[in-house]
Amino acid sequence: MLSDTRDRLLALRADLHSHSSVSDGTLLPEQLVERAASQGVELFALTDHDEVLGLADAEAAARRLGLPFVPGVEVSVTWGGTTIHVLGLGVDYKNGILEGQLAKVRSGRILRAQEMGEQLARAGIEGAYEGALAYAGNPQMIARTHFARYLVDTGHCRDVRDVFTRFLVEGKPGYVPHAWAALGDAVLMIRDAGGVAIVAHPGRYRITSLALHELLDEFRAFGGTGIEVATSNHSEREMMRFAELAREFGFEASGGSDFHGPGEAENVELGRVARLPRDLLPVWHRFV
Repeated sequence: MLSDTRDRLLALRADLHSHSSVSDGTLLPEQLVERAASQGVELFALTDHDEVLGLADAEAAARRLGLPFVPGVEVSVTWGGTTIHVLGLGVDYKNGILEGQLAKVRSGRILRAQEMGEQLARAGIEGAYEGALAYAGNPQMIARTHFARYLVDTGHCRDVRDVFTRFLVEGKPGYVPHAWAALGDAVLMIRDAGGVAIVAHPGRYRITSLALHELLDEFRAFGGTGIEVATSNHSEREMMRFAELAREFGFEASGGSDFHGPGEAENVELGRVARLPRDLLPVWHRFV
């Protein structure tokens, strides 16, 4: 790719990772798109967890506003006993096949959430399941984020960071493991829907450097396309680390805010995504 073309791509304000109230965000899909446009985003993707229900509304709003839109999804994966997230970008969500596959991934969320509530009750926090459910715009998609909002708003925790220090993580009250999709199945699901598969926010996973290399090696072998280098979850040092892994594995690079809602997390805003290193190929070359 010519250097001037690559420079133009890298300068594009792309945000390819965000969530609406259809999963664990706080804004309706159309509100999310409106906010993205108001923040100067030039290419936008909605990537709700294991659900594509909000994409039609988001796409319609983006068309109305003249904002280039990439339909996406974030698939939950269990790999090596750890939950990994894989972004699917550019998926065809209208034929119903992808939604049927995602429904299988989503199954068991409510039972898991009820058990989380029972654990928190034993830790002295009553009514957490019902409280979390009130924050879920889509009850079928109740998740740890909804519990976190309840724990913060009821004064049990100072903020979301405090929640995930004291609760809902392995070894703490409210942590309930769940078997999601297999890595190969998630990649195949995305590819069959016409999308490209990207490992989301690799800096969030509590795995060793060796395990991360094994994960990326398997991901590439299954047909994975890229890695999220720039995201609000990554420090500058982590971004440089994952840029190097993109080079090592020959991956395209992606970037996204992982925005869930206004004021949800400090310094997280739509369009607030660090620029990728100049030598990386941005995945959005496929969508512009």
